[in-house]
Amino acid sequence: MKKLLALVLVLSLVLCLFVGCQPSTPAETPTEPAAPTDTEPAAPTDTEPATPDTEPAAAEGGLVGVAMPTNDLQRWNQDGANMKAKLEEAGYTVDLQFGANDIPTQVSQIENMISNGCKVLVIASIDGNSLGTVLAQAKENKIPVIAYDRLIMNSDAVSYYATFDNWKVGVKQGEYIRDALDLDNAAGPFNIEFITGDPGDNNINFFFDGAMSILQPYLDSGKLVCQSGQTAKMDVATPGWATDKAQERFENILSTYYADKQLDAVLASNDSTAQGVANALASSYTNDVYPIITGQDCDIASTKNMMKDLQAMSVFKDTRDLAAKTVEMVDALMKGTEPPVNDNKTYNNGTGVIPSYLCEPKVCTKDDIQEILIDSGYYTEKDLAD
Repeated sequence: MKKLLALVLVLSLVLCLFVGCQPSTPAETPTEPAAPTDTEPAAPTDTEPATPDTEPAAAEGGLVGVAMPTNDLQRWNQDGANMKAKLEEAGYTVDLQFGANDIPTQVSQIENMISNGCKVLVIASIDGNSLGTVLAQAKENKIPVIAYDRLIMNSDAVSYYATFDNWKVGVKQGEYIRDALDLDNAAGPFNIEFITGDPGDNNINFFFDGAMSILQPYLDSGKLVCQSGQTAKMDVATPGWATDKAQERFENILSTYYADKQLDAVLASNDSTAQGVANALASSYTNDVYPIITGQDCDIASTKNMMKDLQAMSVFKDTRDLAAKTVEMVDALMKGTEPPVNDNKTYNNGTGVIPSYLCEPKVCTKDDIQEILIDSGYYTEKDLAD
């Protein structure tokens, strides 16, 4: 009986405690959430949809691999930065790599992009003939490849090509020399030398051949004379488009052929080679008449040289336009639509014609710097100040 009485007392106590802890009325749902603390923002509710500002529409668009040849030249730094910024604005994740002008390095970078799951590759190749094996991997993984401003040769993995009208670049350089020397009217003869870029870059075929389409008739007639005799494309090529290589070659040309002759013009295919020519002239040329020097890209150093009358012109290729068009192509590929192209006949990489989009180049001289480069926001006046 004692044990039974104890058990009844314990149960009665538990029941009292339970009843005493309950609220006298049902709990009310608060009508207003508690204010967040100063140190921790309030979390969004599960039922509230994300706003466009917090979740870009293309945020799940995927990974884009962007392979640039080098960061040693201003041109490719700008291209890489423009491309990355515009792709990220469109909501994509970007793996941007610079190949240090070393083919195995670029191949390894592209292999890593493929293994990391990139959905599209954008490649400005170091050597357009050296990517066949790694691009075969891209094709196996059904990854579209956009060749960027340098056509990748002998690979059927190349889907599209984004570039400027490179034939027109050369034509504009040749036309500038023709008009500046007034070759159709002046008696002449005028002395000219030639320099172009890396022999592994397919673009030199368009730059150089485009210029020679204008200048070759004047060479044939004797109105233009190349004292060195170096007029073949491979004879005037410059490994890596390197300024020091261009300077070394032109110092030899000047000391050998122009010790007592006037040099009237130099067809230089781009700014880095034009800078090498200008450096050689500063160290090895004594004639009072300074030659016309062409260029391409409107690098800061060459733009400053134009301002000092050490380079006559440069062909401006607005990389902002090219990056924007390439982003359109990437976006179309990601969404399964047709990328924009405006040329289906010019660029054959050895496996067939590659559908291309060609942006328009412009001639820039000392007189155009303010309008074309500064007013457009490409450079600031501070960028071009000494």
